[in-house]
Amino acid sequence: MSAPFARYLHGALSLKGRLLLGLFVTWAVVLALLLGFGWRSAETLAGDSSRMHLRYEARLIADELTQQVDSRLSALQRLAGRVPVQASASQYRDVLRDSDALLEWFEGLFVVDGEGQVLADWPNVEGRVGLDVSGREYFQHLEAFKTPYVSDPFRGRASQESLIVFVVPRLDVAGNFQGMVGGIVNIRDGGLFNRLSRIRLGLEGFASVMTSSGQVLYHPDRSRILSEVPDARANSWAHLSLFGWEGEVLGELPNGELGYQAYRQIWPADWVVSVVLPRDQVLSPLLERVGRLGWWALLVAGLMMPVMGWLVWLSLRPLYRLERQIGEIGAGKRTQVALATRMQELQRVATTFNRVEVERGQALARSRERQAFLDAILSSSPVGIFVTEPDGAISYVNPALVELTGYQEIATNPMAWLNRVHADDRQAMQDLWQHSLLSGEDFLQQYRYWHRKGEVLWLEVHARRVSTEDGHLGFVGTVKDITQRREEEALRQWEAEHDPLTGLLNRRGLERRLEEALADWRKMGTPSVLMVFDMDRFKPINDIGGHALGDDMLCRVARELKRSIRRSDHAARQGGDEFAVLLPSCTVEQARRIADSLREAIRQLRVYHQGQAFSVTLSVGVTCFAGPDQRISSIMQRADEACYEAKRAGRDGVVIRG
Repeated sequence: MSAPFARYLHGALSLKGRLLLGLFVTWAVVLALLLGFGWRSAETLAGDSSRMHLRYEARLIADELTQQVDSRLSALQRLAGRVPVQASASQYRDVLRDSDALLEWFEGLFVVDGEGQVLADWPNVEGRVGLDVSGREYFQHLEAFKTPYVSDPFRGRASQESLIVFVVPRLDVAGNFQGMVGGIVNIRDGGLFNRLSRIRLGLEGFASVMTSSGQVLYHPDRSRILSEVPDARANSWAHLSLFGWEGEVLGELPNGELGYQAYRQIWPADWVVSVVLPRDQVLSPLLERVGRLGWWALLVAGLMMPVMGWLVWLSLRPLYRLERQIGEIGAGKRTQVALATRMQELQRVATTFNRVEVERGQALARSRERQAFLDAILSSSPVGIFVTEPDGAISYVNPALVELTGYQEIATNPMAWLNRVHADDRQAMQDLWQHSLLSGEDFLQQYRYWHRKGEVLWLEVHARRVSTEDGHLGFVGTVKDITQRREEEALRQWEAEHDPLTGLLNRRGLERRLEEALADWRKMGTPSVLMVFDMDRFKPINDIGGHALGDDMLCRVARELKRSIRRSDHAARQGGDEFAVLLPSCTVEQARRIADSLREAIRQLRVYHQGQAFSVTLSVGVTCFAGPDQRISSIMQRADEACYEAKRAGRDGVVIRG
């Protein structure tokens, strides 16, 4: 992180920075709420105003078009009253010519008989007289209902123009249909919709007229005249107005935008007036006004920031003095905080701080006393004591521990301790210590340690974690020198498993090693052989020479036995003149050669008493571990039986039992 950015971040996170940020954010939120509320109110007002304006425009247009339609139909009805029921074509033409003033409203006038034939027209258009219009919807409507009617748009067969006709029936005195009189209006060039072209509804607003059958009669975009009205999916409100609905709405336009729309019906012609004002056009002035207000608000906020910063600085001056005085207390330049301020909150903070400072001083004094007392106890303790950090690093050792280990640097270098642990015990000790650090369990282990003088000590280390409500503080441990105890235990164990006369294993020591060998046999299939022998003619030595001579012979046999077997073999004296040898990882043939070599060596031994020489021979029984063996008793029994068999066979021999 760069230094300028760090300073900026530190200033932003300070109380002054946070207060300024809070004021700025508050000002921004208030401004946003005011602008939002103003925007919402203005939008609602603009919407209501737009609906009212569209309602007025739509009603005005609908009323005017209704008046124009009614005026034209009324004029045609008066003309129909002057047209005789039976007359020649020239007479019909003369009547039409005499009504030449109606050409202000119509592009042409015509008379049709009851069969649908055009009898006369004015002004004359070639091909119009004689046309059959009986198939036209306006003729069929008039024949059926005998009421004035305005047709749907169609293309004239004579003029090939887009037209609509206003028609009224010709009836006789009995009310029978005798034909019709009509006026032709050119949709694109006629004057019926001239006023609509002069209506201005902004840049994108417009008024249009459509028939209830869904055709556009008038639209500012002349390319859309006579096109189909969009279906309900494109403009549901326009589609609904075709079925007689009137009203004002804010709805989706065919181009996907929202717009204010007003619809009115022109009932005499069965037309619909539509006035549309896009919503964006309505809101555009509001957006400009709100934008200008927003810039002004930002300008005012920018001008207010220095003022707010100065006010915040004045408000925080007592707090700065409090900070400075606390620093002076920490440096020992003063003992209490003294603030001259009317801010009750800071006065309470200063009072509380002074009280806490007094209590802290008292607590520190008590802590120093307790620390001095504890240091005296630890220094005078005859037991080695150490203290560690939570991560296991040694933070204190007492003089007794330094003297015990012989190294002063263990207090500053934990590796000095670890490196002097005996190599055979180091990994186990380190694994258990790591387990205690992670689990919090007590550490208790005995291991060998190299003293500075080169001696190997047996140490017993017991460490326990010290915990508080806030967590654990580390470990406190004791170290004891148990070398003498371990030596005494080793001596007792040796004496418990060895024959005191010969130094060989006794029966107990042999059985323990047999158990170990049998376990290796069952787990890994390691072959082992047990060899048992008695000394032949040993009893006369005891009887004649006494026990001293017998003991001399036993010791000589033991020494020869040690020389004859391997270092990995275990020789034992089971009692009296009975011996046994456990041969791990040995085959029966190897055991036979060892037994023969041993018999030959023992045969050469001599002890003397009063000039008389005494010698002994061996009767040896050999057996190997077998598959069914589950207990050492079965193996020892087979070896004993083989030994007895060798005695019965004449002594000084070897018998092998599988």
